[in-house]
Amino acid sequence: MLKYLSVGKDGLATYIMASQNQRKINMYYSEDVVEEVRQRSDIVDIISSYISLKKSGSSYLGLCPFHNEKTPSFSVSGGKQMYYCFGCGAGGNVFTFLMEYENLTFPEALEQLAGQAGVALPEKDSSGEDREKRDMRERILEIYKLAANYFYAKLNSARGVEAKRYLLERQLSEQTIRHFGLGYSDKYSNDLYQYMKKKGFDDTILNQTGLFTFHEKHGAGDKFWNRVMFPIMDRNSRVIAFGGRVMGDAKPKYLNSPETLIFDKSRNLYGLNFVHGKLSHGIIICEGYMDVIALHQAGFTNAVASLGTAFTSQQASLLKRYTDTVYLCYDSDGAGVKAALRAIPMLKEAGVTVRVIRMQPYKDPDEFIKQLSAEEFQKRIDSAQNSFFYEIDILKRDYNMDDPEEKTKFMNEAAGKCLTFENEIERNNYMEAFCREYGVRTEDFKQLVRHHAARMAGITYQRLKKDGKKREKQGKEDGTQRIQGILLTWLSEDLSLYDTVKKYIRPGDFLDEPYRTIADMLYEQADGGSIAPAKIISCFESKEEQSVAAGIFNRRVKEVKETGEREKALNEMVKTLKKASLDKRSREITDIAQLQKLIEEKKKLEHLHITIQE
Repeated sequence: MLKYLSVGKDGLATYIMASQNQRKINMYYSEDVVEEVRQRSDIVDIISSYISLKKSGSSYLGLCPFHNEKTPSFSVSGGKQMYYCFGCGAGGNVFTFLMEYENLTFPEALEQLAGQAGVALPEKDSSGEDREKRDMRERILEIYKLAANYFYAKLNSARGVEAKRYLLERQLSEQTIRHFGLGYSDKYSNDLYQYMKKKGFDDTILNQTGLFTFHEKHGAGDKFWNRVMFPIMDRNSRVIAFGGRVMGDAKPKYLNSPETLIFDKSRNLYGLNFVHGKLSHGIIICEGYMDVIALHQAGFTNAVASLGTAFTSQQASLLKRYTDTVYLCYDSDGAGVKAALRAIPMLKEAGVTVRVIRMQPYKDPDEFIKQLSAEEFQKRIDSAQNSFFYEIDILKRDYNMDDPEEKTKFMNEAAGKCLTFENEIERNNYMEAFCREYGVRTEDFKQLVRHHAARMAGITYQRLKKDGKKREKQGKEDGTQRIQGILLTWLSEDLSLYDTVKKYIRPGDFLDEPYRTIADMLYEQADGGSIAPAKIISCFESKEEQSVAAGIFNRRVKEVKETGEREKALNEMVKTLKKASLDKRSREITDIAQLQKLIEEKKKLEHLHITIQE
């Protein structure tokens, strides 16, 4: 059930259930304050600081940061001050974007934008669901800060001697250990739990941190024990999670924090808190904590690592904010090669240039620097391989190049990879470089690439044709909802239609939620002389609900320029929606007089003709 914002006489914004108008949950700030921050935060400027956008008509297009895609379907409208992805359906206004991208609550997003826009926020007036969530986040952050300090103290105590010896034997200096806040979790399996209980935290909040396990039979215990601890920090250097390396032979060797209110592993990178500003010399991506720490100690403070999981498109978009070039420095074993091959396309899609650092004969950067030196590692950076030729070299391992059939298969695979370059000049440059490397006639190879392009175009056409029929079928099944969405889109884009449409269609004629709620707010705005879709989106509580609302305002409609065609389309939509509304009402009433009145209204629809004034 959707919740939307209303504004009371006291000026405070409150959430109201669409079907339960009396249920209210107070917000922190008045609607006027929220709207001032929104109006002073241009959505194009804000989003373009996170992802690359290109002008496309009246809007801007880019690769969606919320799902993996090759063709831009993420649209940002400066006029409507909203975004919408036609691929995954994510959408909203500037607040929604920050909440989704940065994993913030609404008040946190509001406060961040207010700070950037120079808007002074009043004291928070009330409490509610957002306040509870914010308080929970702050308390979890406090617990993680205490835990990090506790682990650090344990490392430097008598109980941490073995762990400290391990780190020193890994050739980490005292300064490096302190810089990264490394620590130790005691052998006692409820050591941290007892410490937190003494600090006054109850089990309800401790259970939300991911630091403890709770068993009905065995009671509470620590998730991490007898491990070297690696604090994971966000971009504001707040501890949000831990990684733990076991002391001994227990499994798993490395254990990581689960996702919590403050930690989303797909949107964070270990060591990124030490990166400040845009780095022209690039960022190095490693596999593990120790690789990052060893590189930083050797002077390469631009090293980061993913967090115990496969590299994600969100992490690629995050890196784009800090650099245009990424150096992959994964382990040289099979798993490292697979990880590199997965990461390359995601980084390219985010608009990042990718190069691969070769570690052979050593396994990882930590081992490389120990055996050689920082100077030798810099040489490897300087000679890092172009990601395309790295992929080609890995591909070649699967074929016997002395066998004509095998070599032909390899050439076909290579030709297919050339099609990943959308820019024709760039594609030609790579094809020519490939031909020089492998002694192939350029024209022959280009012909092979064209053959693959034609074949892929045919497959794409058939898929689009199939998808089109599927959408057409869905549209027929849900025609009234589509009309409701299109009509709201038209009204939001052309206020001049409002006076004409409102004579025949009122908010109550919209049959479904959230169309009816949105129509009610849109009509109220239009009566005031202007329509602000982004303001309406702010009235919905969750990111999911805001995405639904944004989708309604971003219906892809065939452009109708001729006035006559536009009138025809508008008349059909109004008649269809009004008839559906009257049909619904006729099924719900039992009074004969009212039923007769509805029948008369239906008859009038047959002769309805709306004229659009130019």
